[in-house]
Amino acid sequence: MSNVRTSTVPTIDLNDGHTIPQLGFGVFQIPPEETASAVSVALEVGYRHIDTAEMYGNEQGVGEAVRASGLDRADVFITSKLNNGFHRPDDARRAFAQTLGELETEYVDLFLIHWPLPTLYDGDFVSTWKTLEEFRQDGRARSIGVSNFQAEHLERLAAGCDVVPAVNQIELHPYFGNSEVDAYDRANGIATEAWAPIAQGKVLGDPTLNEIAARLGRSPAQVALRWHIQRGNIVFPKSTTPARIKENFELFDFQLEAGDVEKIDALDRGEEGRDGPHPDRMAYIPG
Repeated sequence: MSNVRTSTVPTIDLNDGHTIPQLGFGVFQIPPEETASAVSVALEVGYRHIDTAEMYGNEQGVGEAVRASGLDRADVFITSKLNNGFHRPDDARRAFAQTLGELETEYVDLFLIHWPLPTLYDGDFVSTWKTLEEFRQDGRARSIGVSNFQAEHLERLAAGCDVVPAVNQIELHPYFGNSEVDAYDRANGIATEAWAPIAQGKVLGDPTLNEIAARLGRSPAQVALRWHIQRGNIVFPKSTTPARIKENFELFDFQLEAGDVEKIDALDRGEEGRDGPHPDRMAYIPG
């Protein structure tokens, strides 16, 4: 690929000495056959952080796009996540090896437990986490973290394990601030990553966001994503539309005033704003 652009995205310091680009590109629900082209567009626009997962079924397309990009592997931050069906240590080891095979890479920058699944596996996500600690120890995962962990789940890891998660990837958007978990993360040096950062589009018709967007000459999505950036969240919007992929990247040449941030904070509906499953009850295992 010609004239690869350098990235303008700020980085967040993780608790293990590594850094992560604050803005990434998400590939949730992108069909496997469309993944390579969408990721290629994102890398061309300037994204250097790609978030995938075993359960998305599209790790192969991510790896293909990174290899085709002309970028050094070291310049692209790749995250993947453990399939819910493989929490037992030996299964997790096999699944992780398969992830590296699908991506055709010797390491991932970040590997997460996708869901805690407290109603499955006798509620034992601690032994799963200790298995991820092995991947970090042998260098095949530069950083390890969790996704959808509640404060009490994180407390259990803190009590029984050596490594504090580098990140916790949780549902978080203007309608659902997930404040208890976010506060726990901040107090314990865990970076918060926000999935569904625009509530899968549900916030885009919001009058408050639209008023701010009109005043700034921006889109409602850009305003919502900029709100995340100013809160210190790591965020990775998803789109397969090249114009939208580009628009979602253009967050660093404007700023929300404190009053606008407060207005967006006030949209939080608490638990009623949650769009996805509650982590305490999530028990899905792919068939």
